[in-house]
Amino acid sequence: MPNGAHALIQTLVDSGVDVCFTNPGTSEMHFVAAVDDIPEMRTILCLFEGVATGAADGYARMADKPAATLLHLGPGMANGMANLHNARRARVPMINIVGDHATYHKQYDAPLESDIDAAAGTFGSVARPERTNDLAGAAAKAVATAMRPPQSVVTLVLPADVSWGEGAEAAPPMATSSGTEVSYDDMTQVIKALESGEPCLLLLGGRANREGPLRDASRIAQATGAKLLTEVFPTRLTRGAGVPAIDRMQYLAEFAQAQLDGTKHLILVDAKSPVSFFAYPEKASDLVPDGCEVHVLASTESDAADALARLAERVAPDVEPLLAPATRPERPTGTLTGETVAAAVGALLPENAIIVDEAATSGLWAGGATAGCPKHDWLTLTGGAIGIGLPLSVGAAVAAPDRPVINLQADGSAMYTIQALWTMAREQLDVTTILFNNRSYAILNMELQRVGATPGPKALDMLDLSRPDLSFVSLAQGMGVDAVAVSTAEDFTQALERALAEPGPHLIEALLAR
Repeated sequence: MPNGAHALIQTLVDSGVDVCFTNPGTSEMHFVAAVDDIPEMRTILCLFEGVATGAADGYARMADKPAATLLHLGPGMANGMANLHNARRARVPMINIVGDHATYHKQYDAPLESDIDAAAGTFGSVARPERTNDLAGAAAKAVATAMRPPQSVVTLVLPADVSWGEGAEAAPPMATSSGTEVSYDDMTQVIKALESGEPCLLLLGGRANREGPLRDASRIAQATGAKLLTEVFPTRLTRGAGVPAIDRMQYLAEFAQAQLDGTKHLILVDAKSPVSFFAYPEKASDLVPDGCEVHVLASTESDAADALARLAERVAPDVEPLLAPATRPERPTGTLTGETVAAAVGALLPENAIIVDEAATSGLWAGGATAGCPKHDWLTLTGGAIGIGLPLSVGAAVAAPDRPVINLQADGSAMYTIQALWTMAREQLDVTTILFNNRSYAILNMELQRVGATPGPKALDMLDLSRPDLSFVSLAQGMGVDAVAVSTAEDFTQALERALAEPGPHLIEALLAR
């Protein structure tokens, strides 16, 4: 007889959620058993919860709909919380299913008992159905809530007895919306600013970084002289030849201030007002220039694409966007550095690729080297919690199996979620991981200087990844991924060409010159 788990899974499938990244335990076993009766639900095993949550994030960024996760109680969810944080900052939809003890068992404070609701509430809304007959309706509402702008993570806590209870039926999908329409007053204020003759800057975030909205933003900029910037870490940025080029706001606060300097009208389009990532002695936290007025064209709850389209028709009805020309760097030679790796990627990047960027300091040249390559999407570390690159690549490849995924991956960050390589091999995902091995948490060395701390040998040792050196070839091969280590630009280019030509996952360990 169908039970609550059957009703839950069928409701998810009927609502468009047909992929679940899983790391289950005892309290989720009825969900595990029920998936065999509902073949439309694809389940993908991850060996660590942070891989499951990061993969669900990557899936949502490329599929524009939620995936589900299946996690074991509070400790299992805790293992996935860093990438749930990144997903919250990316404003992507996700259904985070966390099994819990049976309702009658919670009173006994068993060893795995914890306050799941409190922890889950830090990155999204929480639903806890207490009866089997309430489960399907809660699932349908969770999907609708996750999809409603601003899209979000919704955690569905699943008590074991609610899951195994019999007689439940699936619930119909609930309606969702594309976002609220920008008000006449907000639109009028923005038009007034753009026509004032004073320096204006449009800061784009969220879905405003897709090709259509970028074209409209470029039309506005061409007609009014406004500057365009996108967020430091965009969720998904469409770029390349034939797409309007847009600079990202710089990570370092003083560089971001230089980009914003002189702006009198900052216009936010599905983006938040810029602030420094961290506090630094005698440096500003709020990056909006003195005397600059901030306008909100489209909030995170608004339909940003519609707002830009309407604004473009008002201020630039006959203006064409400025598109990036087609260019590629030459194949590099000589020493292997972050710069020569970027040149090789730019020389070989395939059409319609997806680039997942967690390269940190080693990736500084990648954006410039690929600016004129065939059109592609760029996914970044939205929340700053490292360990997302490999899982994000898993999810992106599942969502877009016809598109090659290239993961630009720093070595220290890779070790947080290295288990994702096993899932790539098991699912035979078309992911090429470029592993920048500089044997250091290089970005933390930079931050150590920026905060004004004076390091000694023990401090520097905490940021060093040698003694012993990590062998990512061994790690990858041990999890079933084809891997090779290279130390020259010529060898790297040859390895990348081979990886892109062959199906399935590959890892290239780029041994960077110190």
